[in-house]
Amino acid sequence: MLGHDPLAHPERLIRRVYAYAAYRLGDGPEAEDATSETFERAVRYRSSYDRSKGEPIGWLLGIARRCVDAALAARVEAAAELPDAVAHGDLEQDAVRRLILASALARLGDRDRELLALRYGADLTAERIGELLDMRTNAVEVGLHRALERLRPFLDAPTRVERAVRVEPLPAISRTGTTEHL
Repeated sequence: MLGHDPLAHPERLIRRVYAYAAYRLGDGPEAEDATSETFERAVRYRSSYDRSKGEPIGWLLGIARRCVDAALAARVEAAAELPDAVAHGDLEQDAVRRLILASALARLGDRDRELLALRYGADLTAERIGELLDMRTNAVEVGLHRALERLRPFLDAPTRVERAVRVEPLPAISRTGTTEHL
């Protein structure tokens, strides 16, 4: 372990791994299972963690990526059910926003979805994503910019659901790739 327990303070790590899994799989049991599987593997292989190769979150997200990929591969092509969740505010508008975002993300390629999930789901910097994916930071930034550019038209175009239900527009994605609550 090289003198450092990567799981010594798991609270923040659990939240970040779950956020990544939920971004890729959707909120709910599937993301919870992927998060649990990630930490189960991390405990099992704790002795293989090498601090010189990066922080614990990078190591855990490497494990989480494999767990999420396995969950995605195991999915049966069926009509998706909306997960039960406690929502605050206008449930109708929140549901429409989530559907629009999920639909827009589904139209992107795997690489774009992975970059966006690591950046906005796991809240990693471009540098950390580069380390995780063995890419240069600049390549990650360009990839994120392009992914956001490909995502923008799907978010900007009104959908049948939006036309049927009066809904507040999704927050705009700035040219730098930042947003208030994407």
